[in-house]
Amino acid sequence: MIVTGASSGIGRALAERAARAGWNVFAVGRRTERLDELQRAVAGATGTIATATLELRDAGAPARIVREAIARFGRIDVVVNNAGAVAVGPIGQQTDDELREQFETHAVVPLALTREALDELRRNHGAVVVVGSGVARVPIGGLGAYPPAKAAVRNFARVLRNELRPLGVAVTYVDPGAVATEFMTRAGLSGPPPRLAASPYEVARRILVAIERRRSVVNAVPWQTAVIALGELVPGLTDFVLARIPQIAGVKAVRKPTAQPPPAPALAPPVAPFTPTAIPETPVVADVAELELSPFEAALKPLASRMRRSNLSVIFVSGLLVPGTTLEPGEVALQWTGMPNKHERDLTHEVLEALAGAGFLTRLDDERYRVVKSAETTA
Repeated sequence: MIVTGASSGIGRALAERAARAGWNVFAVGRRTERLDELQRAVAGATGTIATATLELRDAGAPARIVREAIARFGRIDVVVNNAGAVAVGPIGQQTDDELREQFETHAVVPLALTREALDELRRNHGAVVVVGSGVARVPIGGLGAYPPAKAAVRNFARVLRNELRPLGVAVTYVDPGAVATEFMTRAGLSGPPPRLAASPYEVARRILVAIERRRSVVNAVPWQTAVIALGELVPGLTDFVLARIPQIAGVKAVRKPTAQPPPAPALAPPVAPFTPTAIPETPVVADVAELELSPFEAALKPLASRMRRSNLSVIFVSGLLVPGTTLEPGEVALQWTGMPNKHERDLTHEVLEALAGAGFLTRLDDERYRVVKSAETTA
């Protein structure tokens, strides 16, 4: 399974869940350290994760992804086009580069990647997944070309489905709903209200089910899809409400956008075929005393050994820290284990307490915490 945008959010959650379910995953993203952490998180899982750090829009990137995935795993069964980009601001004031990035990331690259993988997908009766958005149906101002780019995704998914069905390839369009990830907050927006935000791990679970059952459409949060459909029927009223209460859609500006990750390395020459070997366990930061720890790493250092033994990854914990989100230990434990035992529930509670003590969370009561800053916050 190829998964793009695997450094964070839905992509990371899907790559982790898939590996634990036995898939071999080729995870693509722009942040090497996040991909390395993801790889460590699934050490010992039934499946395996190989990674590639690159910019999807670079010339030849789709062909490279397919070539390296085959070199590592020998076949391709599923391509998940999840990577996303948003340039906040009025669409009429965006530069050519900003407009081009959003359309290329969401529409052009997924089509090119699907094309490059098509021979493998036909041979294996595989599947293509494209991740859309509710803004494809109800566009929201302030997100630049993101809504029209997602509208293009919804449109081409239907065309692609009709074209590939006779070839034995399934195409699934995913409307993830409002999800508790860093996607919006990194852009300087409020993100969805905590009570409305879905867990990326739950969205990932639904995507995996859809792949197995070859479903055409996944509405990860059905009630939100119903609201979007209603809003589509009364566009004037919907635009009026969104213009006056932007926070209900998570697009209220709260700060300057976080600097984007640096460009990925230039494309490397074709790699030689690769013989899979066991992935050695890489020591986590807690085992390397000479490194300067971030406040987030320092908060978890006393628990690092237990987290590693329990397969509770640092990247999973960092992904929980979406400011404004409410966390409950029981729900968090369910996300990373599925069926938590007493030890896992206790460890989850201790991790949240450690983060609260370090100022990343504030306690609402014995079983609820509010996220007040992300793992990347340094002040």
